[in-house]
Amino acid sequence: MSSILFLCVIPAQAGIQKEIKKMQEKTYYIYILASQKNGTLYTGVTNNLLERINQHKNKVIKGFTEKYNVNQLVYYEVFHDIHAALNREKQLKTWKRAWKLKLIEDFNPGWRDLYGDLNN
Repeated sequence: MSSILFLCVIPAQAGIQKEIKKMQEKTYYIYILASQKNGTLYTGVTNNLLERINQHKNKVIKGFTEKYNVNQLVYYEVFHDIHAALNREKQLKTWKRAWKLKLIEDFNPGWRDLYGDLNN
């Protein structure tokens, strides 16, 4: 007995293509927050860094950063591809603490809270 396989291809609609293009044009950020110099660290990803850090600072979202008072932006990277940003976040979350500290020290030797720089 033989079977027949039918393949049906549905062309993408213009609206879907526009949404894909919008996603590709967006800016994404991975970031590291600290409670203080050499303190507790938190790594995250967002498409609106200013708003997200503001949420951490005002403890809008309950969880780790609120519990441990982790709200100083000490490091961030910019991406235009969500998949690249998510992959980088996953990569950093697997790093040893010493590697993250070196990354922060190289980028922000004084461990300044970079949040204020985002408004400029």
